[in-house]
Amino acid sequence: MLTTEGKSMLTEKQQPFSLGGTEIQPGQRAVVDIPFGKLYTHTELNIGAHVVHGKRPGPVLLITSALHGDEINGVEICRRLLKMPKLSQLRGTLIVVPIVNTYGFVQQSRYLPDRRDLNRSFPGSEKGSLGSRMAYQFTERILKQCTHVIDLHTGAIHRSNLPQVRASAKDKVALQMAEVFNAPIIIKAASREGTMRGTANALGIPIILYEAGEALRFDEQSIKIGVHGILNVMQDLRMFSPSKKAVKTGSLFSKKSSWIRAEHDGIARYYVGLGQTVQQGDVLAHIYSPYSDFEVAVEASFNGIVIGRNNLPLVNEGEALFHIAEVSSLDEAEKTLDAITDEVDAAMPSILGVV
Repeated sequence: MLTTEGKSMLTEKQQPFSLGGTEIQPGQRAVVDIPFGKLYTHTELNIGAHVVHGKRPGPVLLITSALHGDEINGVEICRRLLKMPKLSQLRGTLIVVPIVNTYGFVQQSRYLPDRRDLNRSFPGSEKGSLGSRMAYQFTERILKQCTHVIDLHTGAIHRSNLPQVRASAKDKVALQMAEVFNAPIIIKAASREGTMRGTANALGIPIILYEAGEALRFDEQSIKIGVHGILNVMQDLRMFSPSKKAVKTGSLFSKKSSWIRAEHDGIARYYVGLGQTVQQGDVLAHIYSPYSDFEVAVEASFNGIVIGRNNLPLVNEGEALFHIAEVSSLDEAEKTLDAITDEVDAAMPSILGVV
């Protein structure tokens, strides 16, 4: 049964939507090119935003990817999402920005040309560094137009992340989005200073962050879970007509996660992968010297599930090797991970209908 708000959305007339000086009529789609700055060569840095404006009123959902230029998994998630036939039934407005950091994307780099991190530059300022000015323009021209946000990320170079969603424990709407997204694990974590998530939180805009895969690599399972998760959120926000309730296995919740670091430099042999459960004292890896018989074990310091891992065997002392999240039950964790994987594999062919 539709709520009073849901009924008003059906009867209220949809208005045109304006972004970057372009007006999109109800039922129309457009790609809006927004200038965000120039390099010293006068090369323009533009951000392309896909706008799908539904025929009926509803939420304005923003999907962002490649805020770090080398995190490309989300670019493919955006491509598949925009091919969805269901978008013809859309209520509200979908804004998809596949590549926020265009410079980093071209350079296959996490950073901007001055080595600044765009996702540590929010909310930015009109007269600051390039990153600060880009963040300011993005906040003012795109972010503030939205009612909900999903920000897509991956691990860094040589680091992989288990598909996971991060949300503020204080934002009930964001936590609801995180639950219906149905990734294997939800990390309840406060946002870092300077991030887009922190700025959205300060503006009162519900936002979740999806982390999955590794920089400069496509990971098919991470992509499938990402597309499926976005569709789950859109369905829950009533951006599509009511349909058969989607199967939801239920994500694992974690309030605490920590990195296990190398206590010595050397060459690592890793024994556990993403999604594996570990117990305190389990040997996760050995680090050895190529010039002696020296070898030391890397052990788990607490029970949990591996949600991040260094993939490079060459390690320095203090380097982060395994990211482990504490969960209430290791047995339930293994069952949940298997069930979500099976659910997504079964659902994607019928949902997508595209390659």
